[in-house]
Amino acid sequence: MVHSLNFESADISDLNGIAIASYWIADLESSDSRLYKEKIIETALTSSIIGSASAQCFLLNCYYAYNPFFVFGLKQVPETEGIVNQPNRWADFFVLLSNLETRVLTGGAARAAVADLSLQFDSAEWNNVCRRVLIKDLRCGISEKTLNKVLTDTKWEIPVFSCQLATDSNKHPAKMLGRVRLEKKLDGVRVLALVSETSVVLCSRNGKVFENFPDVAATIFENRHAFIVDRQVDVVLDGEIMGKSFQELMKQAQRKSNVDTKDMVFNVFDIIPRPDFERGFWNKNQAGRTALLDVARSKLLELGNTPKLEITNGIEVDLDTAEGHDVMRRYANDAVVEGFEGIMIKKLTAPYECKRSSFWMKWKPVITVDLTIVGFEEGTGRNVGRLGALICEGTDDGRQIRVNVGTGFSDINRNEYWDSRATLLSELVEVEADAITQNQDGTYSLRFPRFARFRSLGDGIKV
Repeated sequence: MVHSLNFESADISDLNGIAIASYWIADLESSDSRLYKEKIIETALTSSIIGSASAQCFLLNCYYAYNPFFVFGLKQVPETEGIVNQPNRWADFFVLLSNLETRVLTGGAARAAVADLSLQFDSAEWNNVCRRVLIKDLRCGISEKTLNKVLTDTKWEIPVFSCQLATDSNKHPAKMLGRVRLEKKLDGVRVLALVSETSVVLCSRNGKVFENFPDVAATIFENRHAFIVDRQVDVVLDGEIMGKSFQELMKQAQRKSNVDTKDMVFNVFDIIPRPDFERGFWNKNQAGRTALLDVARSKLLELGNTPKLEITNGIEVDLDTAEGHDVMRRYANDAVVEGFEGIMIKKLTAPYECKRSSFWMKWKPVITVDLTIVGFEEGTGRNVGRLGALICEGTDDGRQIRVNVGTGFSDINRNEYWDSRATLLSELVEVEADAITQNQDGTYSLRFPRFARFRSLGDGIKV
């Protein structure tokens, strides 16, 4: 794998007994100075080049501790006390890390192996180095950014966990052309599923492990052979976990106990071989990646009941034509009415690139509605004593709308409009919004309304 270091077993075994990595950790702990810590890492790098076993062992442990693609699955790791003069079996420790990461060892077997190996190390080495590597935090005031400030372009450089991110289409109007794929923009939690033959690990877009979606992870694992690229299961599924509501989803995702995520669904919208994901780039274009997911969808249908796993649907349009833009606008409007955030616009010829780019763009339609001011709401907090919101009503296409409009005002506007309430009552205002939405009682409101201007008074009154 890309995240593996080029170490021969003989190199690692040479560290046994003679490598003392805890000295480096103690030195890093001795100062809060960022420059001092960088100097220590520079010294370790130089020492490793000239053959220092302790420096090599320290850097190797840093690599395993901060590499986001290594997940060991241990919540508790025992400490030892008073153990000295042990062989410090680093070769066995690094084999243990590999077995934990690949899920050769799990559960009770993993805990037993860790406990047994802890007795083969001096307490200082185990507690201050090995244990901290296993919990993925060396606790000496450094991060992968600190390490990479010194170690970039060396074999010790820590991979950065990132994924493809979208830009706002309003900032790139000139790039709204060519054949694209349109998908509804999901309002959930972005999740990267690291899938292998032996495990599934769910991560945030920054590499933080999600442990609150075990049912989703289990479903992906059970159906992992539906997602094969070049005859390999070693892939990353890019997608969004959705719940009944975004608020409920976030509450459950962040809980430490009493977690209930059984109703959550993972919506997959892209697939990348894991080595390519770790490199940050896969040159297979969007159309080709979508075709792979279409194959996966067919396989999932053959496998039967997979309610926690869905492949995102979409349509293709040609934005070089007026018809294509019309289809896109209708698709976006329908998406917002259905409760989605908007749409995603994905260039069919573009590769997957782990950074923000215009290969993916997000777009929200904007509607305008003319409504009548029927009341005023005083603000709260810093807006006490001035306008908080205009209370507006009106009819649009036979739908009776009532909405409080509380954004789109400057501080001067809020003072002026509050003082002019008697004059402004019954005036007509233009309100921008993402969509018209229906309330449970059958009335209508607006999604994200914001004040645009007064219709009957002209633009002059808005400062």
